Amino acid sequence: MGTATRSPFDADTLRRGVEGDPKTLLSLYAEDAELRVVDHTAQPSHPRVLHGRDEIAAMLEDVYSRDMTHKMEDCVVQGDRAAFSEACEYPDGVRVLGQSMMRLRDGRITEHTMIQAWDE
Repeated sequence: MGTATRSPFDADTLRRGVEGDPKTLLSLYAEDAELRVVDHTAQPSHPRVLHGRDEIAAMLEDVYSRDMTHKMEDCVVQGDRAAFSEACEYPDGVRVLGQSMMRLRDGRITEHTMIQAWDE
């Protein structure tokens, strides 16, 4: 019988970050991380791509400055990969759903692709 290897990536820390602590969330990214965002304005053939923690930090600062709730609904970590879903809601009831797939190195996110959709 094989033995599952435990990833140094911490899903509980990811949950704390996603649900309202952008500094904690940023700490999970490697310095050279890349974040690719796909949505109705940044479509698959031309995604928004952020390079490095500074660019990712600016995006997180913008997102978490908005009056909205964030809830991590599911998370799977296996080896050097992690995936999670996130449900967000603005006070007026507009909802956002995000799905993320990440590649990990030494417990840090190196590549993150996020697909998001929201009520219109």
